[in-house]
Amino acid sequence: MNARTTRTLAAALSLTAALAISGCSSDSDAKAGADKPKMAVSGAFMPEPVNDKMAGAFMVIKNESKTADKLTAVTSPISDDLQIHEAKDQKMQQVAAMDVPANGELRLERGGSHVMLMGLKSTPKVGDKVTVELRFEKADPVKVELDVKERTYNAQNTSAH
Repeated sequence: MNARTTRTLAAALSLTAALAISGCSSDSDAKAGADKPKMAVSGAFMPEPVNDKMAGAFMVIKNESKTADKLTAVTSPISDDLQIHEAKDQKMQQVAAMDVPANGELRLERGGSHVMLMGLKSTPKVGDKVTVELRFEKADPVKVELDVKERTYNAQNTSAH
């Protein structure tokens, strides 16, 4: 075998290996995409804040997949400090993440778990919409428009059929 044949053979083997590796990663990427949780949000609202210090956000996050996930962060142009809060033993505490069960839902509601927007850059009024983006451990981010409602507004229990 001469040097030219050796180089040609080496190049062919390298190309074959590269194609085989990329083929494997494409298959695994496609499979991973099929298992990736898909989130849907309903009933999103924010009671009109009393001032620009804080506001709450409430909604139902439904996981429409067989893979459990976690809500890990929330962002919004109206505040640089959004916190995920959990109500435990009648006390509110900030948590790093909240579970969104497979084929289940995470209910963020008054008196329970919710999102807090701290240090608002403006004070939204009834009828306004506030955009937030939910970030998850596995699922793609979800943009949500919160309807600003009266301070006394409370969503109806949608789990009763």
